Amino acid sequence: MLRLAVAQSTVPEDPRDQAAIRGAGEEIRALMVEAAGAGARLVQFPEGALVYPDKHVVAAGPDGTLTPVDGSGAAWDVLREEAQRIAALAGELSLWTVFGSLHPLTPPARPHNSLYVVSDEGQLVTRYDKRYLSNTELSYLYTPGRPEPTVFEVDGFRFGLAICIEAYFPELFAEYERLDVDCVLVSVMVDDPARATVAQAYGTLYNYWLGYAVPAQYAANAPSGIVAPGGRWLHRAPADNRPALAIAGVGDEDVGQRPHEVGIEEVLDLVPEKIRHAAMLPGQRRERRSITQSASGSLRRSAAVSPRRACRSAGVSARPGWGRRRVVQGGGRWPLGRHRRQPARPR
Repeated sequence: MLRLAVAQSTVPEDPRDQAAIRGAGEEIRALMVEAAGAGARLVQFPEGALVYPDKHVVAAGPDGTLTPVDGSGAAWDVLREEAQRIAALAGELSLWTVFGSLHPLTPPARPHNSLYVVSDEGQLVTRYDKRYLSNTELSYLYTPGRPEPTVFEVDGFRFGLAICIEAYFPELFAEYERLDVDCVLVSVMVDDPARATVAQAYGTLYNYWLGYAVPAQYAANAPSGIVAPGGRWLHRAPADNRPALAIAGVGDEDVGQRPHEVGIEEVLDLVPEKIRHAAMLPGQRRERRSITQSASGSLRRSAAVSPRRACRSAGVSARPGWGRRRVVQGGGRWPLGRHRRQPARPR
């Protein structure tokens, strides 16, 4: 069993506000100390935990219209310093840490919206760049990441990553099931209880664990929490808009396989086709399938149980590496040093 902590921390929304970014870093580190004190091996933070730019703050012109920004006005030195301090503390606490921030590219390219994965030795292991963007993000704020998923391993448990609107793309979560992950960490920057329900549904559909991290300022309606296989919320942070943690054991078979709480009908109601279509990249819009067809396909795929999961259910151990595929994206790079443009995404 691996003890997972999912945080709800206060996310600043102006990448130029150095004091706010430093305050976010201090809050993240305080929650890391709390998580380590509770025995956590991994702590997850929300999307943009160090900063998530508000479009009206960074992209609004003099007349109020939105214009694309390249991130050149962000306090990159402060973001870099806070990221390094988080990594150093992760090493001191022997605590794996996943947190959101911007990742710079060479202007005029807009930055990535990323999750950084730091090991219990304080080393950057990998970085996940948000692959599916909202219309606003794609038009004004961010560059989409490469299409490959990101999987990393802690103490024999395999973790996948997703960010915010990607919760509305079932194919991403079906792919993680095929890659035999034990838990998907979903970090968001949104006040949207429906999105939390969609994330919960993937625990039902694919029988794995999920961490769901939201900003503290949006926690009143859908706080951070941990979903067990079968779709049950195992633990949720307080819904009081204050920084807090939800902590539970991933891999505890005693809490899995409970009656499902979210049905496929509810998933279909919560994932409108227009949202899925709007978030696709220009030139990649595919012929639309109905959500019913897409979800049914996902259900059929989920019927194939991975060897490792089957062995766990049977109470036996799988051979090391049996049924696994190692997937690590990016070869981690901090938002420091050279600002390097990523290769264009295939179209």
